[in-house]
Amino acid sequence: MSNAEPERPALSLADGDVPADSSDLEAALGLTIARRVREYRLQLGYTVGQLAERSGLSKGMLSKIENAQASPSLATLARLAAAAGVPVTAFFRGLDEEGDALHVKAGQGLQIQHRGTQRGHRYDLLGVMRAPHDRFEPLLVTLRERTEVFPLYQHPGTELIYMLDGVMEYTYGRARYVLRPGDTLQFHGEITHGPTELAELPIRFLTIKSLSPAADAR
Repeated sequence: MSNAEPERPALSLADGDVPADSSDLEAALGLTIARRVREYRLQLGYTVGQLAERSGLSKGMLSKIENAQASPSLATLARLAAAAGVPVTAFFRGLDEEGDALHVKAGQGLQIQHRGTQRGHRYDLLGVMRAPHDRFEPLLVTLRERTEVFPLYQHPGTELIYMLDGVMEYTYGRARYVLRPGDTLQFHGEITHGPTELAELPIRFLTIKSLSPAADAR
């Protein structure tokens, strides 16, 4: 009998610059389960192979679950819970707790496909957190290859860019800004914006979006 689980499709922003609510929940749920499974495995002192064997899963599938690359079924979670000696609900701990913190370690962000994504361009979602009055969305962008086509974006709310590496020219409406490491640029997302020239590669920058519930509903 095969233990294969369907892989979760890549999170797509093809319909705009902001994930839909269902995608937010899927991303948060996947990251929460991944963190909890890894947390309990390490507490028990098991390797990935040992926990996989005890739960009847393949080593590859367990690795995908721990890296939020696959969505486990309830049956799979039940087997993992039995092997770890915890209730199934333990894997959801922290998902909706008030004041919960979201810790994403280096290199473990959720890689997404941005609208207009080019080869050599990478977008890592570092988390999505809702508050009573807004939504906070940090994204780490890595650009390693030049391209002649630069997609421009529009979205509700405000955005802040903080340059980490490289040099690029960034367009906001009719204005153009040369951004270097340490520079910041803050603007309203409803005005057309995006990189227009990649001067020095590789380029890395952190972009943070703040969206109000009213903006989400538009």
